[in-house]
Amino acid sequence: MTGFEFFKAVNASIFTTSKLITTMKNALLLLLFVMGIAATAQVQTPQPSPAASVFTVVGLTDVKIDYSRPSLKGRKIFGEKDVMYPHGTIWRTGANAGTKISFSDDVKVEGIVVPKGEYLIFTWPGATEWTVSLYKDLSLGGNTNAYDKSKEAANFKVKSEKLTSPVETFTINIGDIAADSKSAKVQLAWEYTSVKFTITVDYDAKVMKSIEANTKVNPGNYQQAAVYYLENGKDIKQALEWINKALEANPTAFWILYQKARIQKAAGDKAGALATSKASWEAAQKAGNRDYQTMNEELQKTLK
Repeated sequence: MTGFEFFKAVNASIFTTSKLITTMKNALLLLLFVMGIAATAQVQTPQPSPAASVFTVVGLTDVKIDYSRPSLKGRKIFGEKDVMYPHGTIWRTGANAGTKISFSDDVKVEGIVVPKGEYLIFTWPGATEWTVSLYKDLSLGGNTNAYDKSKEAANFKVKSEKLTSPVETFTINIGDIAADSKSAKVQLAWEYTSVKFTITVDYDAKVMKSIEANTKVNPGNYQQAAVYYLENGKDIKQALEWINKALEANPTAFWILYQKARIQKAAGDKAGALATSKASWEAAQKAGNRDYQTMNEELQKTLK
């Protein structure tokens, strides 16, 4: 074999070996990838206590509750004996990792000041009264055995109600929102029991700050500011000044004239309110808006 032929043979061998090593590496990577998928893949089945969320805005505050929903499945839940949760014993108020409630602003819960943030809800069911607590340490999860009273943000008692029909799956609602949006009730319902507690919010400081900022950049906001003052018992002279500024930009707007008439009435100027309401009615008639015609007719009955 000549030197050239030997050199060619060695190169061919090196190339073949390198190709084999590359192929083996690729095969190993593929095997590890497949094994990784196999290790993480799981069969999906329905959860016995499915996750749920409920959210609403109370005033200007976001209130959200995340929880898991166990079902009766023929079991007895609350009572003295042979039940899932005997009276007087702590319950994580749901299933799995416990129930969380969050507030985007400071609130009051049953009159107790609770800073904005997220909390766990724990309860102690009773025959006619439940104890409820909001718990600061989220890491506790559903581990009621490690409950530490020093980590409570609030602890209070509320009356329970008997329902006429059973609630099969544990349900939490946020409802009974007050007409002025300053409060709402959280309801816990399961089996034949319903419990409610009240959340109270204070949005006045936020609104006042918003009025100050937004009326400067958009005079159209004066109407909203004036109505807020009217409906929340604030300075009625300021409300009248703002509604007049709103009318400067749109003097025949029947919806603004209607609000001015309401403000004039609150200020004790019935004659002025009647004249403004009539102007609003006529502008609404021209625009074909029957709703504001009716609203003005009702207002005028109170001004005669």
